[in-house]
Amino acid sequence: MDLEHKFCRFDTDVTVVEGTRIEGYASLFGKCDQGGDVVARGAYARSLKRLLAEGRAVKMLWQHDPAQPIGVWEQVREDERGLYVKGRLLDTVAKGREAAALIEAGAIDGLSIGYRTIKSSKDDGGRRLLAELELWEVSLVTFPMLPSARVAAKGEDRPEDGGLHALAEALEGMRLNLAGD
Repeated sequence: MDLEHKFCRFDTDVTVVEGTRIEGYASLFGKCDQGGDVVARGAYARSLKRLLAEGRAVKMLWQHDPAQPIGVWEQVREDERGLYVKGRLLDTVAKGREAAALIEAGAIDGLSIGYRTIKSSKDDGGRRLLAELELWEVSLVTFPMLPSARVAAKGEDRPEDGGLHALAEALEGMRLNLAGD
């Protein structure tokens, strides 16, 4: 099987702190991307456990280029929303400094995962449900797969800080209640 890439952009979920620290979600569970794929909860669990047992880490790359590592992911884990990543861009690497500047300027706003599909299935709508993935890397990219999301630069409000996330959840709950009547 070939290495696949999933380009994701997240609405103020990835931030640059102190010029080099970044964190956010590299993948969101249950969201259909432009390629018709949906990542299931738990899809990364075995891969992350295997990497830990082998003393290896998920790589942080620039535009999926294995010749351009730009930092390190210090934390990669699944939670109820998706694949959370936290790390730092290396300011001793020219491309790492460039990536930090581009994120802060809003010129780069995407994350993308590099992975191999282990288990998947198709739903009635033709979407591919990704049940198990072997995660290789998480890259900073120009063109993400989820168009409604973006990376936040240092100083921008994050949804959980600004209350927008809670408002969105409340509106969605109201919409579901109205649809059920």
